[in-house]
Amino acid sequence: MTTPHPPTVSPQNDPAPATSAGTPATGAGSGRSGYLYRTVALHLADHADQILKVGEITRAIGAPSSGAVFEALKKMAAAGHATHHRNPHRFQITQAGIDAAGTLPPAAPRTRSGGSSGGGRQSRPAPVPRPNGTLYHPRRLGKGWDVEELRRLRTQQVPALLYGPPGTGKTAMVEAAFPDLLTVAGTGDTVVDDFLGSYNPVPGGGYEFVHGPLVIAMRQGRVLLVDDATLIPPRVLAVLYPAMDGRGTVTIPAHGNETVQAVDGFYIVAGHNPGVHGAVLTEALASRFTVHLHVTTDWDLARQLGVPKPVVAAAIDLNADLAAGKTVWAPQLRELLGFVKVRDQLGMSAALANLAGIAPEDARDDVTAALSRHTGTPITALALGKR
Repeated sequence: MTTPHPPTVSPQNDPAPATSAGTPATGAGSGRSGYLYRTVALHLADHADQILKVGEITRAIGAPSSGAVFEALKKMAAAGHATHHRNPHRFQITQAGIDAAGTLPPAAPRTRSGGSSGGGRQSRPAPVPRPNGTLYHPRRLGKGWDVEELRRLRTQQVPALLYGPPGTGKTAMVEAAFPDLLTVAGTGDTVVDDFLGSYNPVPGGGYEFVHGPLVIAMRQGRVLLVDDATLIPPRVLAVLYPAMDGRGTVTIPAHGNETVQAVDGFYIVAGHNPGVHGAVLTEALASRFTVHLHVTTDWDLARQLGVPKPVVAAAIDLNADLAAGKTVWAPQLRELLGFVKVRDQLGMSAALANLAGIAPEDARDDVTAALSRHTGTPITALALGKR
């Protein structure tokens, strides 16, 4: 998976870039945290196959303070750029850290007065790039912003289950929060091998065992997203439970009962679409997630991204009808952003007709009625006309 790079440190904050990760960092303890972070990260990248102690790193880069180095290392681990081993504290760079090439992770939100996120009105953080190149616009959650709060839950090992209609941005939020993400897309056909791995044929004959995303995430201290988790049969999902509780282990029966132990940084987050046919949230699954976060469409964001106000108003009405059981479908942010793309290519009339056309057949009349009412334009589903 291609990992998006966090913003590069500005020259003002990094006046003397290290020419080599192993070169002593003159002035590394001068309070320029961006420079120290980069020096630490590049040193880990130069020793990617090693698990290094804080003191070893401090001496290697010539930093006068192991405490400052430790803080930089913890910031790397929180961003998924390093794996944190404890007793004693040791760190190893992850693939996401290598891809980031020493750049700082997104900064914590700041208040307008320049303080930390602990109080006062917070300025909106910059959009966060996703692996596909699109931008995610953080939303408020608790005392901060969703991306930062998800990262904080990871550091505290508090599993989160995100639920809401398809298209509201659940997967986008997780991708923005965790550059080191691995994903299992759940369906009714998902099997245990999709998590643990299986034997695959190799050129020349024979088979080799290829470990699955759950095992990789556990060993590398990465995040695993189980998308559409409630579509997966409960007996299959049970493979996650020993990895999520105090044991932190899984056993692979197909590979000689191999036991895998999770390292620091490993984290599981799941997505759930309650209204999707076949979705079943069992008590066993729900109880494994301490935080259940309802994700809805941000209508203000939709307007900011160019969706016309009448179309947003129609979508809000349709979502109210959906909640009341009066219709079976309503457009979310994904469909509204698709509307903008179609409008820019084919024009407003075609975009309105297309939005009606993508609705399920048993909700299409409701959608066309709402769009017609708010736009003042008779609408039918998009179709080819005569020659």
